[in-house]
Amino acid sequence: MAIAPGDGGPARYTLRAGEARLDLNARLGQTLGLAHTGAIACTHCGRATRKSFGQGYCYPCFKRLPQCDTCIVKPETCHYFLGTCRDPAWGERHCFQPHVVYLANSSGLKVGITRKTQLPTRWLDQGAIQALPILEVATRQQSGLVETLFKTQVADRTNWRAMLKGEVAVLDLVAERDRLLDVLAEGLEQLRERFGADAIRTLDETPVTLDYPVLEAPTKVVSLNFDKTPTVGGTLMGIKGQYLMFDTGVINLRKFTGYEVSVG
Repeated sequence: MAIAPGDGGPARYTLRAGEARLDLNARLGQTLGLAHTGAIACTHCGRATRKSFGQGYCYPCFKRLPQCDTCIVKPETCHYFLGTCRDPAWGERHCFQPHVVYLANSSGLKVGITRKTQLPTRWLDQGAIQALPILEVATRQQSGLVETLFKTQVADRTNWRAMLKGEVAVLDLVAERDRLLDVLAEGLEQLRERFGADAIRTLDETPVTLDYPVLEAPTKVVSLNFDKTPTVGGTLMGIKGQYLMFDTGVINLRKFTGYEVSVG
């Protein structure tokens, strides 16, 4: 499932079905069915696998590829400088890039990090209704260290059930940014002393508001799962973050990356 900004309106979602792209926004209010054929393929090497690891990989790729290493989830644990990176060339291309530390409101205030080139897709992927870049750093490791500092004051995870229900109050992200930068000023200064003043830059951005194609949010969230129920679907009531919202329940499509699914 691909997400794109909505040019002032709700985000646009498409679902690849063979060589075609299905416009999910146009299917709102209509019946949509998804059926897992039983086949799962690694998104990297293409081999058949009984189970998907790390959202789309076979086990050998999951254990070998740099994008599946634990430092991707916890970038502050980057071990490139120890000479133990799984693929130093890959690390140089992806981790030694400018990253943004941001505040978002998906189920309440949270801190997050992403490559600069991934905005605003990253926010849409999380189902955030508001977002604000607050710092730009030189590397992924530095973004993880800054995020770890912010996690002493604010959450770094989304309550996906609350996000889908739409039980999210609008926040003053500028005020929250200023408060956190003040509280964490000493810790940020220590990181600047370690990496250089230009490595961690404070941004002066305007908050972004995000909207999603939702006819009706669920009052009770029922999770659908291809591993338990190969066929899911119903009337498509909305799309938000990684989730399709049916009148029968919700399914996180990202979780089933690599699954072969027929669409009807």
